[in-house]
Amino acid sequence: MDAVSKTDPRDAQLAVQAEQITAQAAALAARDEALIAQAETLAARDAALIAQAAELTLQKAEISELTARVAALTDTVRTLLEAQKRNSNNSNLPPSSDPPGSAGDVAKRKPKGKRRKRGGQRGHRGSHRRLLPPEKVDEFVDIFPHHCENCWQPLPEISDLYARRYQHTELQPLQPHVTEYRRHAVVCPSCGSKTRAAYDALVIPKFAFGPRFMSVVALLTGVYHLSRRQSAQPIWELLGVRISVGSISAIERRVSDAVQPFIEELWSSAMHAPVKHTDGTSWLQAGVMLSLWTVATAAVTVFKILPNSQRVTLQTEVLTRLQGILVSDRATALTFWAMDKRQICWAHLLRKFVSFSERDGPAGLLGKELLDATRILFVYWADFKNGVLSRTQFMMRMAPLRSLIEATLNRGVNANIKGLSGSCANILEHRLALWTYVDHEGVEATNNHAERELRAFVLWRRRSFGTRSDRGNRFAERLMTIAHTARKQAKSVLGFLVACCTRSDADAPPSLLAPALQPV
Repeated sequence: MDAVSKTDPRDAQLAVQAEQITAQAAALAARDEALIAQAETLAARDAALIAQAAELTLQKAEISELTARVAALTDTVRTLLEAQKRNSNNSNLPPSSDPPGSAGDVAKRKPKGKRRKRGGQRGHRGSHRRLLPPEKVDEFVDIFPHHCENCWQPLPEISDLYARRYQHTELQPLQPHVTEYRRHAVVCPSCGSKTRAAYDALVIPKFAFGPRFMSVVALLTGVYHLSRRQSAQPIWELLGVRISVGSISAIERRVSDAVQPFIEELWSSAMHAPVKHTDGTSWLQAGVMLSLWTVATAAVTVFKILPNSQRVTLQTEVLTRLQGILVSDRATALTFWAMDKRQICWAHLLRKFVSFSERDGPAGLLGKELLDATRILFVYWADFKNGVLSRTQFMMRMAPLRSLIEATLNRGVNANIKGLSGSCANILEHRLALWTYVDHEGVEATNNHAERELRAFVLWRRRSFGTRSDRGNRFAERLMTIAHTARKQAKSVLGFLVACCTRSDADAPPSLLAPALQPV
């Protein structure tokens, strides 16, 4: 057997190894393909997961945005609901803004069983017209009996010192007194020249209307708040004088100028008073918003119309003398007044606590605590004012209540409740001004005095929409100052106006703080 035909065992072994390697390579290739397919599957899954993550991130952002929007809308709805519930009982809104049947209606809040009947109550002393003294009676009609009731004999007409008196009051027809001044021209019999009498300003009045007539006109527009057109009609109907709207405006200017020097006396009295109340509201001049402020004491009430209610304006134009105790609300513009010389109005705080109590959750619970404590405060104050408690007893009862209210306010600050904690913190900043009425004689717990004085001005603004000029502002504030002070002094407004308009340089200046003026 030759060498070519023989099979080499090594070749067979190599062939087997080659087949094995080929099989292993095929297996590896199949595995690689499986791995590649798995990698592609994983890559597709990763892409899906990445897309899903991106979508979730977008959804999370949308949910966050919607959550914030819902929170904002919830706050807006709560604010609107609270604003809808606002009335004179839980806010600084005036009673005139309460619609019929609202929660601010006092009669609505009272239980039906405790409503008082109309008219005089049981035990009411009543009021009766007093008879005028004889010197103020213009005419007497004496009525005598004709016959004796016993024997029917004629009786003589003998006056009885204890005659029964009946008085009947009637107005005589009002007639204007018109004086005409004539400057005559006379021809000289010697030379024939004509000479006219010289104009004498001391004899001929400068204005067509006299002091008393001007005072009546100013009374109608500046005190009774009739418009100029409305005033012209009663002036014609009652006084028989035809007058134009322009003449009424000119009269207002003259009367305003006449009373201006005497307004300073009232302002000086208000500034030197040991206790004074102040409050402000808005005023309109030709549609522009201004500020109206009052300072009221036991003796006088003064008004001032200002361009704004800023601190510097009040300090330079209204409260120019930092003397005495000032009763007011928590207006930030009044912080220039020493806190230990102020009294914060508890009526304002009561309304604030009422608004807290009407909220839900912790705010409502804390508001009810403050409201209950404040109601006890007013019970103690009423007992002191009515003489049930002496000042010592009143101060002893107020001591634990003061601590309770301040502790409750501190809890409100620490509760971190929106719309409540900030208010509690602000009230505590006025801690020194919360209890001045307890420690000082003659100080009121509320600022109702100033608010009542402003009310007539506010109603005037609503009817007339304010004034049109600075001159109108000065007329309004001066006439209202005179009217409110005269009421406190039991003086005649008309008498004071006439005295101001008729005063000459040689006459003593009139004063609302002097002895009473007789009605004119």
